[in-house]
Parts: sequence; C-alpha cells; structure tokens
Amino acid sequence: MPDLDALIAPRLQALEAAGLRRRLSAHDAALIDVASNDYLGLSRHPLLISRACAWTQRFGSGSRASRLISGTSAALLALEERLARFKGYEAALIFATGYQLNSSALPALLELGDAPLVFTDRLIHASLHAGLRGVRQIRFRHNDLVHLESLLQSHPGKTRWIVSESVFSMDGDVADVPALAALAEKNGAFLYLDEAHATGVLGDHGAGLAQGRATVAMGTLGKALGGAGAYVAGSRALIDWLINRCGGFIYSTAPPPAALGALEAALELVPTLDAERARLMQMADALRASLRARGFDTLASATQIVPAVLGEATRALAAAAKLRAAGILVGAIRPPTVPPHTARLRFSLSAALSDAEFERVLDAVRKL
Repeated sequence: MPDLDALIAPRLQALEAAGLRRRLSAHDAALIDVASNDYLGLSRHPLLISRACAWTQRFGSGSRASRLISGTSAALLALEERLARFKGYEAALIFATGYQLNSSALPALLELGDAPLVFTDRLIHASLHAGLRGVRQIRFRHNDLVHLESLLQSHPGKTRWIVSESVFSMDGDVADVPALAALAEKNGAFLYLDEAHATGVLGDHGAGLAQGRATVAMGTLGKALGGAGAYVAGSRALIDWLINRCGGFIYSTAPPPAALGALEAALELVPTLDAERARLMQMADALRASLRARGFDTLASATQIVPAVLGEATRALAAAAKLRAAGILVGAIRPPTVPPHTARLRFSLSAALSDAEFERVLDAVRKL
C-alpha cells in the first residue's frame, strides 16, 4: 500500500517553515479570552444553560434523524418562526453549522434563473467561496460599491447575485447594507448577506443589519447568540426551495435539542441587551485607540472585532505568544485566512469581560 504519510510530511514541513502550520491546543481557562466570538457572553449565561438542559430532558441528547425524516418537532418549527420575526423575514431555516449552510445553500440558489452571474466582495468568508466552487466570481474591491456598480453595469444578465457580509470577520469593518441593498434593487440583482458577526451585536436590539433588506440573510447561532448552528432567512418560497434542493440540509442530521434550547433562550435575552452592546462598542473603541497610538494598523475596524496587522506570520505568532505569557488569549490569524503579508492579531471582544479584565488587556497591549 502506498505511504500516505510520506506525501504529507514535506507539506507539513513547508507549512512549519513558513509559520503557517496550524495545531490544536487546549484552551486555558485561566487566560482572559479575547479570541472567541462569544460577543455577549451568552454561552455561559444561566438561562441558556438551563434551557439547553430542559430541551435535552424533553427531546433527548440527539435529534436522531434528518429534518425531513423525524428530526423536525413542533417546537423547532415554532423556533424558526420566532427567529424569522427577529430577523425581519417571512421564514427561516436552521442548519447545524454556518459552513454547511453557505457551502450548500448557494449551489441550490444558483440552480435558479438563466446562467446566473455572481458578484462577490473580495474578502468574503471561506464558506461562501466553498458554496461558489466552480462558479466564476466577479469580484469587487472590498466594500467598494462604486466598483461593484461598474461591474454590474458591464456584466448584464437576467439573473445576478451579489454576495457579501455585513461585518467582515477578520477586518471587523461594516458593509453599507442599505446602500448595498439599494444598489442590488437598482440593478435587478439578488443580495445574499452573511450576518454571522452582526447578529446579536448590531442593528435594532441586536437583530443585525439585513433587517429584511437582503434577498437572503444568513448568520450563525454560535457567536453572539451563544449556542451552536446557523440560520438562513428570507421568503417562505425561498425556505421551501432550500428544503427541497439544499443538499446540506436534506442529508444532514438535525441540530441537537440542547442547541435549540439555547437558541430559544438567546432570542428572549438578546433584544434586552442594548446596554451590553453599547459597552462592547466602547471597549472596542478604547482598544482601537490604544493599538493605533502604538502604531498598529487596525484597518477599518468599527465593531467588536479589532485587528492589529503585523504583516508576516512569524510576527503575529510571536505577538500572540507574548500576550499569552501576560495572561491574554488572542488569535494569531495567518494566510490563507487573510491575504498574504497581512497576518494579524485578531482581538474579539465580549461584553462578559469585567472592567478589570479589559484593563489587563489594555495594559498588555501597551507593552507590545
């Protein structure tokens, strides 16, 4: 039998030499966590934990089957209706993960219409690229709607999609969603918007920025909402189409009851957390100011995600190690997650940080 390890070893060595090899490491609970996406601290909220336990007691530890077999309960359907109302749409559908959703919903949507054209922001997430594999992407410069409009005008077609995000996960900047939606409307294009990092944090009472403006809005349930899974929201016809044609939904086991119970609790809590959202943005402003005062490039960050661009992967790893030694856990983000020569620290703040913990983060930054 051929030796697969002999093919793998030199590839791993090359990644190691470039500072790009990834490894799993256990999270040290003693560290102050500014690496996770638990923006509101809900993953540890007593109501989410108790509701997850209650749903587990009621429905079991697993959902046992796909949604179209026996994995759909009346409680789950009611939860999807509630989620749709929260997002400002007619209907919603829950998936197990965001990657599963984007990578399978987009192919189902691109079955529709006549030779669809797809216009994408250059910095969209890897899961969106996965859903567009094999499709020619007409890419516009990041958040540059003038460039997008010129591309729309120079690429006529009966069916056109614009694919973007409302908050970009590695830069922490925000798309002008009303202008993006107006541009789509003006040019007869559909808008697919990824709200993974906006849901729970931005918009009216944390409902995100899509607010019914995008043709299709998706987001995750494991970031600010504190649980696990993902959702897509839109018209009733859209959801019915995905139920019939989206392979990632059709052929996957339904999400576990614990995750659904946590979501039910999150939908009760999130609209009430305006003060926590305001404090989160105040912390982000203070962190950006501290980083910029020390010469770090924070790009166009305007959210709870604050990058500090260092350039090469080895520099980002060294800075993350220095912060870890100071008791701070922060992500060192390297290519291919970000473009070449833009490796960075990615500070991801949470409203669960105490004032003392946040001051320790700022103090560690001052010493970088």
